[in-house]
Amino acid sequence: MQELKKDDRSIIDNCLKHTLFSWAKQGGLNPVNAHRAKGVYVYDRDGKKYLDFSSQLMNVNIGHGNQRITEAVRKQMEELSFVYPGMATEARGELGKMITEITPGNLSKTFFTLGGAEAVENAIKIARMYTGRYKIITQYRAYHGATMGAMSAGGDPRRHPVDSQQAPNFVHVENPYFYRCPWGTNSIEECGEMALRNLEQIIRYENPDSVAAILMEGESGSSGCIKYPPDYWKGLRRIADKYGILLIDDEVMSGFGRTGEWFGVNHHGVTPDIMCIAKGLTSGYLPLGGTVVTDKIAQYFNDHPLTIGLTYSSHAVSCAAGLENLKIMKEDNLVEAARSMGQYVEHKVEELKNIHPSIGDFRNTGLLGCIELVKNRKTKEPLAPWNAKGKAAEPTGKLAAKIRELGMFTFVKWNFVFIAPPLNITKEEVDEGMGIISETLKIADEYCH
Repeated sequence: MQELKKDDRSIIDNCLKHTLFSWAKQGGLNPVNAHRAKGVYVYDRDGKKYLDFSSQLMNVNIGHGNQRITEAVRKQMEELSFVYPGMATEARGELGKMITEITPGNLSKTFFTLGGAEAVENAIKIARMYTGRYKIITQYRAYHGATMGAMSAGGDPRRHPVDSQQAPNFVHVENPYFYRCPWGTNSIEECGEMALRNLEQIIRYENPDSVAAILMEGESGSSGCIKYPPDYWKGLRRIADKYGILLIDDEVMSGFGRTGEWFGVNHHGVTPDIMCIAKGLTSGYLPLGGTVVTDKIAQYFNDHPLTIGLTYSSHAVSCAAGLENLKIMKEDNLVEAARSMGQYVEHKVEELKNIHPSIGDFRNTGLLGCIELVKNRKTKEPLAPWNAKGKAAEPTGKLAAKIRELGMFTFVKWNFVFIAPPLNITKEEVDEGMGIISETLKIADEYCH
């Protein structure tokens, strides 16, 4: 790689000196100096290209650089860029209508936010206002965002430094994580049954009359793409209905074709009471999220104040981007593409299993997948433990560095390597990515015994 030109170096220097980066010690950072992006590739200012194998943060569903979004945004800004959320705009109404058409069951109205964490925050508020209750049941192995309420709802250990100030009334339960089943079961169905029993027992312990909602991801994402057992979501619906509890579905990552259906919950034949959306809603081209509610909940607020609000709610420019994004997804059949290409990815990972003893498990739905790496397949000893730090996290760092060196961007966490490329990826591009992963896994194989 050539040395960075002076002007290029100043870009990195300005970012490092004057901005803060997420989830990292600020010293010693070496960010990619991103210049342009097209399709499934991001290019730095030295011309090196990176295959985007996790849609950046699992959100660039239509791929990079689609100028239809640029044109839609330009047209909207020529007409108007911003009005306060109490006004109606064409883009707002049309996008809300399209979301109603593609979401399951009787989900009918959307409160627009700027992203996923805000969608979760407002879902929690709506559930508490609607039910008059206050506790929220969530899973330990889940991530729902980084605002205080959403972070407290999730179980990601990155919340630990602010635990003393976490939001109250979030109660966590175990995931039905069959590969490492907390109950030592022998089948995924039995693991799911035990998880539902545990959840219902916790609800009883916590007083059902105090529980406003059960909050679950439509399909597990950054916590390891943990596959839901058959009928698990149906069991959640049954338990929620039994105790008068709302069911909140967090589709921020698993929504908008990512799993080979419009939404992850569609795989399970269940309609939630509230759905949280973002990420693939605009494919990351502009910030936008939403909290979608059923007609029953919407009708309640016809007679009761809905005391939530955001200055940029229903921002016309973001709504225009979202509307055009969904049109692209429909016209290019990207939901179906994710389904078929996901099957191809699964086939390619099966081939890798015969080469790399470090692959313990692969869990995938559409194009939302995760390789779990182990030191020993029989004992399932993880390559790096949950929330690994220091020496224990050394393998993760080596893997991430190698993947970047070989020209790929993907999410690497603990003993997980994620595969979640844009939905318009081709077989040839999948093959390229699998080649990089295979070369990288030679490092993981060295730890096997």
